[in-house]
Amino acid sequence: MQIDLSGKNALVTASTAGIGHAIAMGLAAAGANVVINGRHPDTVQQVVDKLRHHLHGASLEGVAADLSTADGVAELVEAVPSVDILVNNAGIFGLKPFFETGDAEWEQYFQTNVMSGVRLSRHYMQGMLHRNWGRVVFISSESALNVPADMIHYGVSKTAQLSVARGLAKLAAGSGVTVNSVLPGPTLSDGFKAMVHEAAEREGKSYEQIGMEFVKAHRSSSIIQRLATTEEVANMVVYVCSMQASATTGAALRVDGGVVDTI
Repeated sequence: MQIDLSGKNALVTASTAGIGHAIAMGLAAAGANVVINGRHPDTVQQVVDKLRHHLHGASLEGVAADLSTADGVAELVEAVPSVDILVNNAGIFGLKPFFETGDAEWEQYFQTNVMSGVRLSRHYMQGMLHRNWGRVVFISSESALNVPADMIHYGVSKTAQLSVARGLAKLAAGSGVTVNSVLPGPTLSDGFKAMVHEAAEREGKSYEQIGMEFVKAHRSSSIIQRLATTEEVANMVVYVCSMQASATTGAALRVDGGVVDTI
C-alpha cells in the first residue's frame, strides 16, 4: 500500500515530542504539508528544523500555542486558517488518587484533553465539509475503555473524546470527511521515559526493560507483553488519514497491544 498525502495540509497538535512527533513525521514522510504545534516557540522551531533535515524536502511549519485555553486555540486557527487533516493529539496525564483530585484538576484535564479537540474540530471541520474531503483523528487511549483506578480523571477525559469523535462522524455522514479515534496502549513515549527515568537510572535498566515490567505488572492483559513504540501508533494514524481509509469513520481503533480484553 502506497500512502500519498501530497498536497494535503495537516495539523498535529502537541507534536514536538512523543506520539504527536511520530505522527507528524509519518504524515510529512507521506507528502503532507505538516504544521507542528507546541507551547514553546523555541522548541517548535527546533523540531521543525530537525524534521526538515531528517525528511529532505518535507514541507513543515510551526505554530506555538497553548491549546488548553480558548485563547490559545484562537491563536492557532488565526495562524493556520484551514487544514485537510486534523490530529487532536494534545493532552495531559498523571497518576492521582480520586479523593485527592480536586475540581480544578478535573477542569484542567477537560479543557486540555477534550475542549482543545472540540474547539479545533468546530473550526476546521466546516472547511473540510465545504471541500467534501477531510480527516479528523482524536488520539484517545485504552484508558478510555479500561479506566484506571489511579487516574480516573484522565480516563474520563479519554472516554469523552470517543463520544465527541463518534458524534462528529455522524455529523459528517455522506461526505468525504471521516472522524475516528485512535487508542494507544502503554507506549514508549517521552512522557513514559520521564516518568520512569529515576527508576531506570537507579536499577540500571533500559526503558524497554522497565516498560516490559510495567506492562506485566499493571497491564497484564497485554498480548504483546511490551510497550508499543510511538512509530507503531503513528502508523495507524497515518493510515486513518489516507485516501485508502475512506470507509473507516466513527471508529475507535486500538493500538493497545491487546490490553483491552474484548473481541
